[in-house]
Amino acid sequence: MRKLKSVTMIALAMVLGLGVFGLQTSRAEAAAQDIVDTAVAAGQFKTLAAALQAAGLVDTLKGAGPFTVFAPTDEAFAKLPAGTVDALLKDIPKLKGILTYHVVAGKVMAVDVVKMESAKTVNGQSVKIMVKGGKVMVDNASVVKTDIVCSNGVIHVIDAVILPK
Repeated sequence: MRKLKSVTMIALAMVLGLGVFGLQTSRAEAAAQDIVDTAVAAGQFKTLAAALQAAGLVDTLKGAGPFTVFAPTDEAFAKLPAGTVDALLKDIPKLKGILTYHVVAGKVMAVDVVKMESAKTVNGQSVKIMVKGGKVMVDNASVVKTDIVCSNGVIHVIDAVILPK
């Protein structure tokens, strides 16, 4: 019985590890890669990766860190009004302000995020953090995946692009 329980726990851990980004990237692989490479490997952050490139922030987020990134998915960017992403890609200062609003200095794991009411972002403004209906909210975005550990920090996946005031 004890052996069966151990095997079940190991199998569950393996499934959860593979479920972080699907079969492409396991938790161990993500931890070995930096934030940018982890996001690119996931395949669901193409718009974010393009925006980071356009804003000249790739090298920063490949740096030592540590960083906590509240990363909007491609679906989150698709929720923005038509033409918004294209307009931002042409307005680099505004794009940088929005992207750095998604980054907090330091490695803040989910267990610590839920205890916070706000967090100061790299752009200087603070995001509001709250638990609402069992969900963690960062400004108007729900956190849909947590604790994707990278070599230089952690990614928490969000379902909306958050905008500084």
